[in-house]
Amino acid sequence: MLGLLALMISFTFSMALSRFDARRDALLNEANAIGTTALRARLLPAPLAGEGLKLLREYIQIRIDLGQRLASRQELDAALARSSAIQAQLWQVAKAAARDPSMVPTGLFINTLNEMIDNQEKRLTAARNRVPNIVFLALYGIALIAAAFIGYDRGLQASRSRLPVVVMAVLLGAVILLIQDLDRSSHGFITVNQQPMLDTAASLAGYPE
Repeated sequence: MLGLLALMISFTFSMALSRFDARRDALLNEANAIGTTALRARLLPAPLAGEGLKLLREYIQIRIDLGQRLASRQELDAALARSSAIQAQLWQVAKAAARDPSMVPTGLFINTLNEMIDNQEKRLTAARNRVPNIVFLALYGIALIAAAFIGYDRGLQASRSRLPVVVMAVLLGAVILLIQDLDRSSHGFITVNQQPMLDTAASLAGYPE
């Protein structure tokens, strides 16, 4: 039973860690896409460059706010709706710039804008991709059965010290809670570092209109 429990812990931890890495990579990719889009927006003619930068500053602030706290379903829907509206406005900026076919930067801006829009969905998908609840239920079930067998075995011994059983139960509980915290990386003790987004937002704030 302890061997099976160790296998389940290893399996679940691997699933949670891979999902955590995917969320971290998705955030980095989105931050890079926003930063590149802002750089290429500066190549557009005025006043389109200033309008694009203003929209991108608001867009990245929404992404930062979503990553720094646990948003309710209504707040998440409102933020996604506003993000989609900003994307539509940025696309209108790209269309206005594309009216001049001699503007090479316009094509570069459109490419990175597409990438930025795609990365939003990738990040949302990574955030929603969690270890299935049935896996945690199985892990808890096996842990309880293993603990019951350990208690039964200790009851058969002449020396019935409870300390080893208590220590093992605490360690098992701590490891399982650690896995759950790693899987729910939007809140808790282990969260995805928002520094790439903050660095990109600081860069955008320094760009002149």
